[in-house]
Parts: sequence; structure tokens; C-alpha cells
Amino acid sequence: MTDESRYEAVRSRDARFDGVFFLGVRTTGIYCRPSCPAVTPKRENVRYYPSAAAAQRAGFRACRRCRPDAVPGSAEWNVRADLVGRAMRMVADGVVDREGVAGLAARLGYSARQVQRQLTAELGAGPVALARAQRAHTARVLLQTTPLPVTEIAFASGFASVRQFNETMREIYARTPSAMRDAAARGGHGRLTRHAHGGGGPGPRGVPLRLAYRGPYAHGQIFGFLERRAIPGMEEMTGEPGARTYRRTLQLPYGSGIAEVDEPPTGAVDAGRCGGWLDCRLHLTDLRDLTTAVQRVRQLFDLDADPYAVAERLAADEVLRPLVEADPGLRSPGAADPHELAVRAVLGQQITVAAARTLAGRLVAAYGKPLAAPDGGLTHLFPEADALASAPLGELGMPESRRATLRTVAEAVAEGAVALGPGADRDEAERALLALRGIGPWTAGYVRMRALGDPDVFLDGDVGVRHGLARSGADAGRAESWRPWRSYALHHLWQVASNGGPDGADGGAGDGTAGPNGTRHAGTTRESASVRGR
Repeated sequence: MTDESRYEAVRSRDARFDGVFFLGVRTTGIYCRPSCPAVTPKRENVRYYPSAAAAQRAGFRACRRCRPDAVPGSAEWNVRADLVGRAMRMVADGVVDREGVAGLAARLGYSARQVQRQLTAELGAGPVALARAQRAHTARVLLQTTPLPVTEIAFASGFASVRQFNETMREIYARTPSAMRDAAARGGHGRLTRHAHGGGGPGPRGVPLRLAYRGPYAHGQIFGFLERRAIPGMEEMTGEPGARTYRRTLQLPYGSGIAEVDEPPTGAVDAGRCGGWLDCRLHLTDLRDLTTAVQRVRQLFDLDADPYAVAERLAADEVLRPLVEADPGLRSPGAADPHELAVRAVLGQQITVAAARTLAGRLVAAYGKPLAAPDGGLTHLFPEADALASAPLGELGMPESRRATLRTVAEAVAEGAVALGPGADRDEAERALLALRGIGPWTAGYVRMRALGDPDVFLDGDVGVRHGLARSGADAGRAESWRPWRSYALHHLWQVASNGGPDGADGGAGDGTAGPNGTRHAGTTRESASVRGR
């Protein structure tokens, strides 16, 4: 973008660019998102920044009207597989807070100086400044939604000291932490008193959040996709379509948690086709996990996607255009736990989605860590890789070859032979998976798409994709023109396969080689043959 096109986006309050860039206004010392409802500043008074951290570094404080620190993340980091893209995904997951810049650099395989130089060159801020901006946002959320003491919030947000916390909040928000809390209580929203309770915890409803997204959001399809795959004991969907709540347990760096995400009412979604949010509540055993938990829920629901860019590319194909127009804002769900997704992919090989869900429930019941107290239908965390690496798995009733594959994958993840964490090198992870006995191209590609959040995966051997191609009149040869959004094209093809597809199939491939619910992956024979050949 040029400064001219950026200013046009600001003048038209175009929400499509929220999170893509930020503007600082010299005369007020405030930085905003492009869609800020305030009076448009004069062109000569505006400066543009690629990140909120860069605007803060330049001396601007966050606007209190548009809250630019709460915008969706840039979809660019999901597309890019280079050093900067991987680093941004790790910073968002809290790696800098937990391991420092040295830990970030070690994970990336570069020196700390190289990481600092490249991030600063592209984002106007290094890893420390980016993590600092993220900590400040976390602290603001806790101040405005919980009754926790300010001292506890400082350390829960990742600050090294209360003094550093106070100075950062005054610098970024031009208010002390106490003043921010008082303003929230007087703001008429009632958020603090409604969600909090007497005592030191975050309240019986957990930490309430609004997880922002840009553009239209096909909530019915996304919640339906997750509902069909909900593992008993670890996930559940309550309520009816149009008013559902997805609930699941989370294994986090400092403890565990439960996430609850509400499906927006249909009318609210239709009215906010330029963006909106999902209401979420996080119940955490350790509030230091808040940043990480938020990021993993965002990945699961694909909230940082750019549906405008996806639609522009896919709708350019005359065959896909009707599918894109029929389901605007269709997302490509990710994973809250990459290891969990890899195990689910193996469990689902050569069986249906429903059967894979049953097997996963048995696995969780047998090897998952029980919660301190059941919460509704949630009773366990997903089993850790170490526990599965040496587990007999006899309870699953699977062939020994499949159990051996599951143990092999778990062992590879536990030992670091396969890296699936935030910011992992996608090409390297796929090669490592394919080197494991029992893993074929479909399973590795599915893990790459969901566990690693790659927006450009095309599973040409999937039976649901083949049905979708046949029903839409397309062929796999067109897929090259869909880059870099082929994962979204997959979901459109799965969706069209579900609408009157063969044998009444329901759309969406299973966690493994199962195709649309009730059918099998067309590449099963090929994968089995490749296994025998190793």
C-alpha cells in the first residue's frame, strides 16, 4: 500500500485494514485503527505504522474510542513462512514472555541480533517491544474485567515488576492502572461488576473477552464443523444452532483452562459484515496463560483471516465464485493444540468422522489428565505426548499398525523430532511427518493445514474434495490459481459436497483419512501402500 491508499482507507473508515496498519496523529499524540469513528485527521498530520508496537515506540498512545490494541492480527503472518512470519506467530503465543528473546531466536534457528534486525526492519519494533504491547493489552483486559489486585495483574500479564507495569500502562494508555479500572466501572458497560465477584479470582464466569475478526464470518459452518468433531470429555457444544456455545479444555504452559466461545446470533453477524467479535470466557488455573489461551482460541476459530483477500482470489475463478458468494466468510479452522490435532489425524485414518470421534473419546478417558472437578461435560485434558508414546492403547480397538503409528507420532513430538509448536517451519514439519511410518501425504497435509495454520494446503486425494470438484464442475488442475488460499478452497469444496453430495455425505474431511462424514478418504489405499513400502 502507498500512503495515499492508506489515507483513503482511513477517510472511508475501512475496517478491512484494521490490524493491517495503524495511524498516528501528530497533533493529538494518539494512534488509531483505520476504522476509528473519530473525525478524520488532516493528511499532513498522519503517520503510518505496521504494528501497534511501532506506533507506541514512536510515542503515540492508544485511542480510547477505537482501541487499536484489540484489532485482529494481520493475516500476513499466517501466509508467510519466513523468519518474520514465524517470529510473529511465536510472539503472539507468548514465547518471548516465557523464554525471552534468546529463546525466540533459538526456536527460529537465528541469532538474537538477526531476529531483532529483521523484525525492526519490517514492523518498526523488535521482539521485546512487540511482546510489551501484547502484555499491555492483556493487562488492560484483566483490569477492566476482573477484580484481581493490580499487583497480581502486573505479573499475570508478564511484566517483570510492578514499576515496569505502571510505567508501561501510563505510556501506552495515558492512565494509571487504577484509573483504567475506575473508568471501566463508570463507563456504563457494567463489565467489571457483572463478570466479577467478591474475592481475588477472575469470577465464576471466568475472564470475559471479545475476540475480534474482520469481514463476514460464516459462524454456522464453523461451529458445525467443530460440533461434529467434538471429543467427549474434552469438548462439547451446548445450545441449538444459531445460539450454540463451544466449550473445551486447554493444556497451557503454566496450567490448564477451559474456553467457552458463543456463536453470534445470525442477525448480529449479518449486520456486521465488515467485522465483529466472538464472545469468549476463559477459566484459567494460572492467569499468566491468558495471552497464550487467547491466541490458541483465535487459531482454532481462524479469527485473524482476511476474508476479503480470500474472496477476491477464489471468486476470480468462475467455478468457485458461486461457492464463495453462497458462504461469505467461510474460515479454515485451526487447532488449539498441534499435538492433539496430529493424534486426531492418525485416529481418523480410514474411518468416518463419527468413528474417529468415538476413538478420541476413549483415548481421552484412558490417558487424559482428569480435571480437578468436572465442568459440565468436560472432564479431562487431552493426553500429553509423553503419555501416549509408551501407552499400550488396547482400549481403542484399533489395528496394531495404527496404534504403532500413534505411538510413533507421539514419541516424535515428545522428543522434538517433529516440531508442531507456534512458528514451526511448515515444510520441515511436513517432511518429518512423512518420514514416520504410517503417515502418508493426506495426513501430513491435514496436520499442516490445521495444526500449523497453513492457508495454502490442497488435499487433492480427499474424497470430499473430489465430490466437491465434481459437483462444482471444477478439476484439481485449477487449484494452482487459488494460491495462497487453497485451504479455504478446500472448505468451500467440502461445503458444496455436503449440500446434496453423494450418499448424503456431510461436508468437511475428518481428522485423518475420513472424508465427509460417513465416507472414507480416497487416498487411504495410497497411504497404506506407502506404509507397506517403508
